Amino acid sequence: MSPADAEEGLIHCRLDELLEQRGMTLARLSELVGVTVVNLSILKNDRAKAIRYSTLAAICDALDCEVGDLLVRQRG
Repeated sequence: MSPADAEEGLIHCRLDELLEQRGMTLARLSELVGVTVVNLSILKNDRAKAIRYSTLAAICDALDCEVGDLLVRQRG
């Protein structure tokens, strides 16, 4: 197993939970952040391989949260 394979799935994105708590749709977040719904969906479904700091900051601003609220480390 490669190091990349070993790391896959260790970070969980809580975007669904945060959107629900705030009564916001993925489409609305897309408008606020300037990222496509498709790309946000990839992030939301834990399929993203990378995220730009500027995108991460924009999502946190739109959701009024911290990075640690959005991304959490899963322990095996």
